[in-house]
Amino acid sequence: MSQATHLAAGGILEDMTAQPSEYHRRVAAQKRTSIIEAATKLFLDSGYDGTSLARIAEAAGVSRATLFKQFATKAALFEAIVTEYWKVDSEEEPLPEPGNLRAGLEAIGRRYAVLLTQPGMAALFRIVIAEVPRFPELGEAQFKLGKMPYFESVRRYLAAESAAGAARLDDPEMAATQFLGMISNYVFWPRMLLARWEPDDSAITNAVDQAVLTMLARYGAPGTHRV
Repeated sequence: MSQATHLAAGGILEDMTAQPSEYHRRVAAQKRTSIIEAATKLFLDSGYDGTSLARIAEAAGVSRATLFKQFATKAALFEAIVTEYWKVDSEEEPLPEPGNLRAGLEAIGRRYAVLLTQPGMAALFRIVIAEVPRFPELGEAQFKLGKMPYFESVRRYLAAESAAGAARLDDPEMAATQFLGMISNYVFWPRMLLARWEPDDSAITNAVDQAVLTMLARYGAPGTHRV
């Protein structure tokens, strides 16, 4: 083997050892999911303070070394849980370009309803509500890493619609608060108190549609998809 060939082969070998394989990335992602699910359940059952990383590792079926490799502290794990539950894949179904307020609001409203009704979201809020008097950083993480980034994306969208002339908005922040509040007040908040609150898909769709119609009546520019 020539020196050049040897060096090339060595470079390939280094790339193979430096970059994790698709299999290893998939296994790591599966373990991360197991850790997040186990931590969420234990935080809810035993409280944030009453749950150790060792118990989480055992419940997730991973070694302590694996858990510490991904999450060095319990606070970092909780922040990851918040980020995971509020994650929205905007590339899968991008919002319409500004100019069609109704279509944009419908897309946002449906995504928000799916987000709020996903398994575990209510549990996440219960953890924060129960523990925030002793651990205010949990509330801050939920607000700064979860709710606010999502809220800001809706505010920016409404501001863009206003700039495009499809909406009449002096205060996009207030408009975003009103729109998301109309949806969450039906879809999400009752389930925090009522164990059997499970509206079906048609009821949720109707709640979103009514919120959209209210927004169009209040903020839609004349002749821009208001009916």
